[in-house]
Amino acid sequence: MATFTQLASGNWRVQVRRKSRYVAETFRRRKDGEEWALEMERNIDRNGSSKPRMVRNVRTFGDLIDLHDEDMREVGKPPRRSKAAVMASLKTELGSVKLPALNRERLIEFGRKRAKQGAGPATLSVDLSFIRTIITHAAAVHGIEVSAEEARLARVALSHLNLVGKSKERDRRPTQDELDELIEYFETNPRQFIPMGRIVRYAVATTLRQEEICKPEWPLVDMKKRLVVIQDRKDPRHKDGNDQKVPLLNLTGYDAWEVVLQQRIVTRGYGRIFPHNHRSVSAAFTRACDQLKIEDLHFHDLRHEGTSRLFEAGLPIEKVALVTGHKDWRQLQRYTNLKVEDLLKLQHAQQPSMEEFIETLAAS
Repeated sequence: MATFTQLASGNWRVQVRRKSRYVAETFRRRKDGEEWALEMERNIDRNGSSKPRMVRNVRTFGDLIDLHDEDMREVGKPPRRSKAAVMASLKTELGSVKLPALNRERLIEFGRKRAKQGAGPATLSVDLSFIRTIITHAAAVHGIEVSAEEARLARVALSHLNLVGKSKERDRRPTQDELDELIEYFETNPRQFIPMGRIVRYAVATTLRQEEICKPEWPLVDMKKRLVVIQDRKDPRHKDGNDQKVPLLNLTGYDAWEVVLQQRIVTRGYGRIFPHNHRSVSAAFTRACDQLKIEDLHFHDLRHEGTSRLFEAGLPIEKVALVTGHKDWRQLQRYTNLKVEDLLKLQHAQQPSMEEFIETLAAS
């Protein structure tokens, strides 16, 4: 039976389900879709080909990528920048490979080549995940005879070769001396146009990412409740519409609210809180680290530092999650690498002195 759905673009999406077979295609006119659906139903009944016109021309993996991209755009989910970049890279490396040749051996060869080019286990893991997604989409939505099992087997083989795996979790935290040095460098550098000193303090105080710092405009700041709304906050599944309120706290050694008031004076309350390109912020931070000989420190490590300081301030994990935006509390475990020295200080602070202990015994 055929199903007709009119898309936001005005086109018609036609789906045919018959005798456990499924095909779909999009048409400008419903009449064309009705004729196509009738032809597909007849072909299935005669055990003939049920493949739509555009699918019949699919020959290479590059064709599968184009098909996947077109389908996602039709339903209003075009690939975002990172996904589009991965798909473009895959099309360059594997786009010309014929579908029958897209087997385990070919994908293992691709993985070895990418590793030699410098791709780490996490990067290659992403590549293989996209390959499997594109293949599965083609088979499930369009009935194209291509198996995702080959991609799964290639992933297993590359995992055994230690070429595929999770990214290594960073545990780099800036020392207070490094933060002081960076802030002083920024605030005494007459050539520094971006207020990087305030941005560094704000990043630690709020745990916000660089894009989340530079994107919000002043209407998103609640001056009475002292919070800022981060729109479409990063989320592995549902970024669109994921608006979150972030409190502007003073628990990390830096006062986020004080920084906001300073920016209010500078910007006069118009436009964005920090009207700067987030890439320029990252570049300025990297240049400063190079200039000061601070090794292996990234801007994102400030988020790590701020999160760790919230735990050190005594906040429970559910309250830390309200600041950082983590919906899965397990993800916060990587940020709880509290310093041994801090734990010892906390223990000593909680334990009574020897004199207090003796007085307690005497009183009892």
